[in-house]
Amino acid sequence: MRCLAAFSFLLPAVLAAQTSSAPPRSYPTLGKIVREDPRLDQVLDPSAKIEVLATGFEWSEGPAWDRKNNYLIFSDIPRNSVIKWTRERGAELFMKPSGYTGVADYGREPGSNGLMFDPQGRLYLAEHGDRRVSRMDPEGGKVTLAAHYQGKRLNSPNDLALKSNGDVYFTDPPYGLPKGWDDPRRELDFCGIYRWSAATGEVTLLARDLDRPNGIAFSPDEKTLYVAQSAKRAIWNAYPVKADGTLGEPKVFADVSAEMGRENPGAPDGLKVDRAGNVWATGPGGVHIFAPDGKRLGRILTGEATANVAFGGPDGSVLYITADMYLCRVQTKVRGWE
Repeated sequence: MRCLAAFSFLLPAVLAAQTSSAPPRSYPTLGKIVREDPRLDQVLDPSAKIEVLATGFEWSEGPAWDRKNNYLIFSDIPRNSVIKWTRERGAELFMKPSGYTGVADYGREPGSNGLMFDPQGRLYLAEHGDRRVSRMDPEGGKVTLAAHYQGKRLNSPNDLALKSNGDVYFTDPPYGLPKGWDDPRRELDFCGIYRWSAATGEVTLLARDLDRPNGIAFSPDEKTLYVAQSAKRAIWNAYPVKADGTLGEPKVFADVSAEMGRENPGAPDGLKVDRAGNVWATGPGGVHIFAPDGKRLGRILTGEATANVAFGGPDGSVLYITADMYLCRVQTKVRGWE
């Protein structure tokens, strides 16, 4: 009860949205959109705004749209919770605990991080505290898909990407461990990019070249896997995906190391790809929009450390953004590949 009381106290705007008799007619806005290439007009209207749908979260992450039931969910990692948002009811608690089921304190980031749904409506979670990738059927009840590699516990699965054959690709930095990389509970001496096989249940290490692999997403043809690195060398790698699902040698897709700093809060984190192959990636200052050739078209500057994005809405053209304490959205001219 103490945790729920704290949740209620810290989220007045969320609870107000739940109890209102009708959906709001409009939402407050923040930040700005910066146009860097004329092609941005093909994906975003010049008049597009960054709307704030809900606020008061401790660190919002991992948004995912449920296409079967038309609602958004996202993680609040420090509060070990998943939040559900609908236009009719606003934001409300969906799941707690979400990523840590122990009884002792487990640091600042115990909850779930990346979330995603498959075409069957099953929910996948990257769980920090329980150090696993799990899946939950619509009827409820989780199963563990991946928790170990070669007998050693994973660090703290961070983000997820679903291949059309059902395989789950995921990243495993140490951010969910209470003491991070220096945590004595860490069993692996690297941070990997992995695949869980839907056919065999096997966990395969695909790459270990990034110090802090983070956000992950496929190109529409599944021939490229994009992975963000949230470290001093702030880059996105593009890995060719081989016929057997393993990865080839990566190329640096984009590098924003020079933009890191206090004036541009945040680092490369979550990302999604639209159906035209444009990459929408959170990074310093907000969301960076890249054409398939790696040219940056513009930025959605929230002014906050921005964690992740997801396409959703009735036709998949709304970009939902988790930015520190906020849940935001921007209407786009494209549809998401998810």
